[in-house]
Amino acid sequence: MTDSLTTAETPIRMKGIGVSPGVVIGPVFVMASDQARVVERRVAPQSIDHEICRLEDALIETRRQIKMIQKDLEARTDMGDASILDAHLMVLDDRAFIEEVVNEIRNKYRNAESVVKEASDRYAAILGSVEDDYLRERVADIRDVARRIIKNLSGGVETTLADLKDKCIVIGEDIPPSVTASLRRDTVLGVATDLGSATSHTAVMARAMEMPAVVGLRDISARVSTGDKIVMDGTRGVVIIHPTASDLDEYGKLAEARKSIQQGLTSLQHKPAETKDGHRIVLSANAEGPEEVDAIIEYGAEGIGLFRSEYLYISRNASLGEDDQAEIYADIAERLAPAPVIIRTLDIGGDKFLAGGRFRKETNPFLGCRSIRLSLLYPDHFKRQLRAILRASVKGCVKIMYPMISNAREVIQANALLDEARDELTRDGVPFKKDIEVGVMIETPAAALTAAVIAKNVSFFSLGTNDLVQYTLAVDRVNERVAYLYEPTHPAVLKLIKATVDAGHAEGVWVGICGEMAADPLMTPLLIGMGVDEMSVAPAAVPVVKDVIRNIEQSRAETLTAAALKCKSATEVLGLCRDLTAEVAPELLELI
Repeated sequence: MTDSLTTAETPIRMKGIGVSPGVVIGPVFVMASDQARVVERRVAPQSIDHEICRLEDALIETRRQIKMIQKDLEARTDMGDASILDAHLMVLDDRAFIEEVVNEIRNKYRNAESVVKEASDRYAAILGSVEDDYLRERVADIRDVARRIIKNLSGGVETTLADLKDKCIVIGEDIPPSVTASLRRDTVLGVATDLGSATSHTAVMARAMEMPAVVGLRDISARVSTGDKIVMDGTRGVVIIHPTASDLDEYGKLAEARKSIQQGLTSLQHKPAETKDGHRIVLSANAEGPEEVDAIIEYGAEGIGLFRSEYLYISRNASLGEDDQAEIYADIAERLAPAPVIIRTLDIGGDKFLAGGRFRKETNPFLGCRSIRLSLLYPDHFKRQLRAILRASVKGCVKIMYPMISNAREVIQANALLDEARDELTRDGVPFKKDIEVGVMIETPAAALTAAVIAKNVSFFSLGTNDLVQYTLAVDRVNERVAYLYEPTHPAVLKLIKATVDAGHAEGVWVGICGEMAADPLMTPLLIGMGVDEMSVAPAAVPVVKDVIRNIEQSRAETLTAAALKCKSATEVLGLCRDLTAEVAPELLELI
């Protein structure tokens, strides 16, 4: 018995994916799996109409519940229209899905519960095979809606976190999106799950509510019981079950230190991103939807350096019309004016979505028909988006950016379609800014090495380091078996970045960076030394990056870069970056 007790209380350290920063210490609440057991049964022919009525009632009730959750979420967060659950409503509005279920009930005499589960599993399997983190996470939407429909068919009671009374850290195998939406700051200290990624609903909600979260812990829900105390570090992705007194003291001090540092950084909101010797950097934010504008303003970003327009298609409606797009873009531009808003055209792959909502499996989607290639393949759809962006340009400082360029020919073709879009608006008497800036993302080694040629056709570059690192090092950044090879400070990557900056400047083109490297404060001096003009990061990362910028001289950054370009390994470069950060902004090491 003693051995068993000792084993149970031995500290267990687990490593997952930190998706929302911060340290919390507290008791655990373990969410039980909410997967309903579905039994298939035969429905008598004379009862088929009644079975379909049951389905319709369940669909109506499911929609009512989701709308209520959205309304509650809107009132409790700064997420605008709570669009995080729009995908659920899209499933309920999918006539193909509903008709498939109805036809199966009518033709096979099966009960609604079993048919809904089978159909949703089939749809989830299709999305689950897609080579894209964001779309794979949408499997959760389908399963969550199906789970809710089935529960309403059977008269079950819905799980909610809104009824929690005491402060706790919620842990589960996975937390369904609509349940995630019931998280409340006053009772939930943080969240940890077995499954998930940086794009999961758990991650999105936790970040929106500034609540620490770690996902991808594999089996934490089986290792803890409700009431157990744990330590969770959402920055490093670490969870300690049964922490020692030493652990509690260490992380308690860390939590206080981080809280104090974050509070201190709020004073930087209205201060410029300028080095100590007067060199100005434009510090922008990355965004996926209009609901992020308030956070962008709050954290002191200078506009949007990367607006990921594809998320409007994915989260709202695959056939998003020109008027809808123009309205959304114009609203964002007007709210942020005169700050710039750089809208990246559709950056999505043939493995994900094609015109008309069709899916197509590609053998190697990362090297297939995606991004600008897909846009050029469907010029009418591409021009629809270009016209929408042009129409929005009268409301603010809007710019256009083409993704994943690999040669100058693609830019010339895209610009020709942009000219056609201009001509069409002029013909129809629709106003737009004639001098809108056009840029490209440099995400492939080919683009970086031919940047001087590409620069003759654009006004700016934005380095997408996530893909640039992936393509340069031949490393899938989401594959845990080779993740150790994904090194942004690899000498080859640094040389490509420096070559791009130099080529752009030689042609009078300004150069920004919008990948994860820009959000890492350790990399800030290195990028300044490279000559980068603009950095675009997640809104919450703006104060941290700005703090480093304001605590360093450009000359020191240039000295660091010169030394880094002579290094033989990524580790050596990272060491130089860490040493300089420890010297100019030592407090930030606690945050990173």
